[in-house]
Amino acid sequence: MMGTVADKDSFSSLREFYPYYLQEHKNKTCRRLHVVGSFLVLGILAYALATQQYVYLWLMPLAGYGFAWVGHFFFEKNKPATFKYPLYSFVCDWIMLKDILLRKVPW
Repeated sequence: MMGTVADKDSFSSLREFYPYYLQEHKNKTCRRLHVVGSFLVLGILAYALATQQYVYLWLMPLAGYGFAWVGHFFFEKNKPATFKYPLYSFVCDWIMLKDILLRKVPW
């Protein structure tokens, strides 16, 4: 599932964007940092909801994007797709997490 696709100026669908997104996540350390960030986001959300301490919700983007961006800048050595395609990238973060957990994308 980790094929290659040329960078484009625009994508007409999430289905069309996802192969590009995977191409931008070839490095396993980058993918692993995405997984860590995603699980931290879920943990922060669960904690804030369970304790009704919603002030902690502001940590979610720091945890999610912080780990992902370290992966891109230091391991993948590319610019995060979030900068150019924020909505598609956000959704694909969760699709890639699902695909990693289902072993469709290498861990």
